[in-house]
Amino acid sequence: MQHFFVVKLKKWKSWGMVLTVALFTAVFLLVETQSSLSVFSSKENPAALSKGNEKEPNIALTFNISWGNEMVTPILEKLKKHDVQATFFIAGEWVERHPEELKNIEENGHEIGMMGYRYKSYLKQEPEQIKKDLAMARDIFGKSGYEDIKLLRTPSGHINKDILAIAENRGFDVINWNVNPEDWKNPGEQVIIDRVMKNTSNGDIILLHASDSVKQTPDALDTILPALKNKGFNMVGVSELISSADSKSKEVQ
Repeated sequence: MQHFFVVKLKKWKSWGMVLTVALFTAVFLLVETQSSLSVFSSKENPAALSKGNEKEPNIALTFNISWGNEMVTPILEKLKKHDVQATFFIAGEWVERHPEELKNIEENGHEIGMMGYRYKSYLKQEPEQIKKDLAMARDIFGKSGYEDIKLLRTPSGHINKDILAIAENRGFDVINWNVNPEDWKNPGEQVIIDRVMKNTSNGDIILLHASDSVKQTPDALDTILPALKNKGFNMVGVSELISSADSKSKEVQ
């Protein structure tokens, strides 16, 4: 009888080990599958973040940069003057040409995201071209000391499900916006101010630019930044919006 129980015990231990290994493998595969998805997408519904938590007064001020370096310093000075953190989405080509400006943006405490390598709509490129563009951008940012960039804004914000799948499979969180004063058109300083102030609410992501095309944005910031604070908004980096509960995503068809 004693021998019988020893044999049974050994069998139970063997089965236990098999079940443990199987469970571990299943969990590992699940985690691996989930890790390739954006934090605000599902496997069935790829999405780009367009808004944070509506219950919290956090908003994100974002700047796109694709060419020129004359407007970066004035904008950084305004942000410093008003003690505001922003997120800059930058094209890889620009990083190659202006590494010192990139370093200056980071040293001023701002968050950095990428806009691919060449500022050309992904809707006008084949999947292999998009993959190559993202790889080139990641390589350029990596060589500049920014290996772990996860935030991606596609050129002109152009996205579809295929583009999102490509980006997310490469570990990027795709970021859109929901307040756009079209400052790059230089519609007038007061127009930029009014569009931001009238349309901004809790959780919003504001799109502005720091390329040389903008001429009125720096001066508009002198009014916008303190006015947003006076309304009770807290300007944070996009990553902090992502970490907030109930962040909203924009489903892409």
